[in-house]
Amino acid sequence: MIKIKTTEDVRKMQKAGSIVADVLCMIEEYIKPGLSTWDLDQAAEKLIRKSGAVPSFKGYGNPPFPGSVCASIDHEVVHGIPSKNRIIEEGMLVSIDVGAYIDGFHGDAARTFAVGQVSQDKLDLLRVTEECFWKGLELARPGNRLGDLSAAVQKHAEDHGYGVVRELTGHGIGRDLHEDPDLPNYGRAGHGIRLEAGMVLAMEPMINLGTRRIALEADGWTIVTADGKPSSHYENTFAITEDGPLILTKRD
Repeated sequence: MIKIKTTEDVRKMQKAGSIVADVLCMIEEYIKPGLSTWDLDQAAEKLIRKSGAVPSFKGYGNPPFPGSVCASIDHEVVHGIPSKNRIIEEGMLVSIDVGAYIDGFHGDAARTFAVGQVSQDKLDLLRVTEECFWKGLELARPGNRLGDLSAAVQKHAEDHGYGVVRELTGHGIGRDLHEDPDLPNYGRAGHGIRLEAGMVLAMEPMINLGTRRIALEADGWTIVTADGKPSSHYENTFAITEDGPLILTKRD
């Protein structure tokens, strides 16, 4: 069941989203070779709690997720568990997915960061993954179909020869971290539910340099590419409004 948000709900979600945006901006400045993904997790949790919120991800799921952020390196697509043993090195891609919960609502967003000097193929992957998000967002207007967004993401990624992860999707978001509907990164234009004002969605292209195939690691959380090639992740929470999409998790 899709939960339509009121104007007041969206205002509260902007507060949660602004905290998420602050965390990602902080990590962009903080991340460097020599830090562990645990260091990033601790810095993120400190800022979330200092802002009066709680981490959406900590304790979520079964088994309970142990971190405040998901920290995924290179071939790890999503849901990497922060660890003192995962040391960040020059040339890596590090994806950080973060959620914050405050005043009864969640915000959720992700970015993939290039650490130092990275290869051109990784830079291209980062660029196209973010472009996929914006291609989809252009169509996030009342009256359009959910499949219009999905198809736009898929086409842009595959036009560049990349693999589009299918087993993991974006989602509705609000009082619960994951709500209906699922928002795949692949699909057919003109299909799916019709968008209407008051829907709030988290769209999150997960794009692989090689195959779209993925695998689950033994920890029960970390998703990796099946061929070991890098992956990139870009996500924002946004509201559907009569005037177009309103991003809740992005700083200028």
